[in-house]
Amino acid sequence: MPTGSPDRDRLARWLGAANPFKEGDASIGVAAANDRERSEARARLSALRLRDLDAARLFDDDLTQLLDASCDAAVHERTADWTLGALAAFLVRESAAAVDAIAPGLSSVVIGAVVKLLTNEELTRVSAMLFRTLPGSRIGAAGTLGARLQPNSPTDHPDDIRWQVYSGWSYGVGDVLLGTNPVSSDPASVERVERTLQELISTFGLQEVLPHCVLAHIDVQAVVERQTPGCTALWFQSIAGSDAANRTFDLTVAKMLAYADTRTGPFAFYFETGQGADCTNGHGHGVDMVIHESRKYGFARALTQRVAAARQRAGHAPAPWVHVNDVAGFIGPEVFRTREQLVRCCLEDLVMGKLHGLTIGLDVCATLHMTVGLDDLDWCLDQVMPACPAYLMALPTKVDPMLGYLTTGFQDHVRLRTRFGCAINPPMQAFFESLGVLEADGSPGPYFGDPLHVYTEFQRRRGDARPRDAVRAEGAAQMAAVRERGVCLAEGCGAHPWELAPALDTHIRRLHDDAKDALWATVPASLVTQIPAAVCVETCAATREDYLLHPETGERFSARSREVLAQLRRSRADAAIVPNVQIVISDGLNALALTEPGHLLPLLVTLRSQLMAQGWTPAADHLVVTSGRVRAGYRVGEALFATASDRCAIVHVVGERPGTGHHTLSVYVTVAPGAVWSERNAVDHDITRVVSGIAHTALGPSAGAAQAAQLLGYRVAAPTASAVPASPLAIRG
Repeated sequence: MPTGSPDRDRLARWLGAANPFKEGDASIGVAAANDRERSEARARLSALRLRDLDAARLFDDDLTQLLDASCDAAVHERTADWTLGALAAFLVRESAAAVDAIAPGLSSVVIGAVVKLLTNEELTRVSAMLFRTLPGSRIGAAGTLGARLQPNSPTDHPDDIRWQVYSGWSYGVGDVLLGTNPVSSDPASVERVERTLQELISTFGLQEVLPHCVLAHIDVQAVVERQTPGCTALWFQSIAGSDAANRTFDLTVAKMLAYADTRTGPFAFYFETGQGADCTNGHGHGVDMVIHESRKYGFARALTQRVAAARQRAGHAPAPWVHVNDVAGFIGPEVFRTREQLVRCCLEDLVMGKLHGLTIGLDVCATLHMTVGLDDLDWCLDQVMPACPAYLMALPTKVDPMLGYLTTGFQDHVRLRTRFGCAINPPMQAFFESLGVLEADGSPGPYFGDPLHVYTEFQRRRGDARPRDAVRAEGAAQMAAVRERGVCLAEGCGAHPWELAPALDTHIRRLHDDAKDALWATVPASLVTQIPAAVCVETCAATREDYLLHPETGERFSARSREVLAQLRRSRADAAIVPNVQIVISDGLNALALTEPGHLLPLLVTLRSQLMAQGWTPAADHLVVTSGRVRAGYRVGEALFATASDRCAIVHVVGERPGTGHHTLSVYVTVAPGAVWSERNAVDHDITRVVSGIAHTALGPSAGAAQAAQLLGYRVAAPTASAVPASPLAIRG
């Protein structure tokens, strides 16, 4: 290693200590203990040559090799002898053209390191002068603020999706992407959602300027495209910052490169990232969250280059349509807790993304167990906007009806465009003018906030010649049904165009309060007595607060509980019929989902009958876990099935997603042979399948139980191929 280069572990400590404090760095032991230690770490980093920083290899994996190859070697050599402090000063002092000239040669580690030396004001200045525009558009350009319209449904209901799009378009929102997070990853279900979005776009003739996307695993999207060519447009995937973390997403570098070689159409990739996903899934490797995040952007840069080459070979212009959405705040207080930390994360990520040459948007979001509320998000958006993100998320309100987290609503876009003087992508501006929802200057038009008008125009373009009143009456009935399913639809406004209608604002605040109740609720003894053969165990969480702030405590069992599990295993060893399925019930983040009348008990009845009908042998008892997260189920499997000679399954019922108003359950299904269960921590999210959104107001408990049983398949066959890994970014319980 060159003289002056620190060893790998020392550099990792310096990099972590140089960060402004975040809980995620503290959880892996790299956060500074105090301001003095932080200043010392920054001074050491500032004096390091970039050449020496790159030489201290933080990772040795396939992704590292790809990141090295994607860096422009000639440009890299021009700055190799600069110190990191000199680079920081250069970024703040020089012009955008000067920064653009060296950015392709900066490694992901250097980019992740240099942002640690910059203040929030400096990060804002650097980000505000760098613009990465998607080809053939103004998305990512100066003076433009786009929107990814996210029409999520608790049941993947097509009407829920359509009406959220009508609502968004009635406010002139939704010019970057129509992107839905699916409840089901079954290819047939994903195809239905793809077709729903595709029909909306094609009916209005927008297919050349606005892509659609269903955020299922990329393997599922590939299956859907093979089965129905042309059904998909932009392909989504969450990506991580190391090979080990990407395996949690069931990804490899080779797989993603192979997919990139096929993306020669007008729309290529939509990536999602977020600080903390790696360390919370056990793949921090002693490296701080900022460096992991920067490596994700390096991965995206390399894949963008690969798509450009594929397009060129196909005879197209090499400029690819690839963009990144930084989902900052989705994981929870174990990553960071405060609104100030959320803003810092967004500013770091914008600069890192842009230095990697990427068009980057933000999901400025918060989970309900963070100390970031509805009004705090307004403050965060105002702090971040001067740094010029390419786009923000867009939902009818700040509360996602399926994922149950807080993010950017339609009205927020109206407010931000007004306050910061931002426009939207010109082709979509023209479309919104044609609908009469916006004027030429971007101000509200005569049909602003009127989703029934957008629906009427949609029907007209489909050849519906009925009187306008008849079409609107039909639409009003559909809107009522959507709202009855718990999906809020924005309509009209308050005293100003950027305010929610008062009744809707009141409703959202009630949902927010209900979510807080759900987070702190516990499972009462009266419910436990109703669960047949309940066996109660507890995790290592000392209190509910400890559980919420330190998720790992909800993934390990207390000494008493470990002995209970050991006794269960011993008692079953000599049984005539040995169970091969264990049903586990945990409070997760929403104990109210278990106590809601008509939820848990009907689900268990259907689940047991379906499992037995498919040839499985569920244990007679049900394990009821206090303060239990998803990984607690894996520990149960290790305790009970380590000596099994065949495949055994954990079926884990977890209360989840407070804030949707549904009090939803999820069922996580994990099947593995005894040899795998016997290896500690070998079982993780990558082999787990999930059915989510189970509630009597969403996916009915009996139907949800039947879907979960189907994921196991028949005992004599392998689990169904249509099941896909549950995304770690979606596993928060």
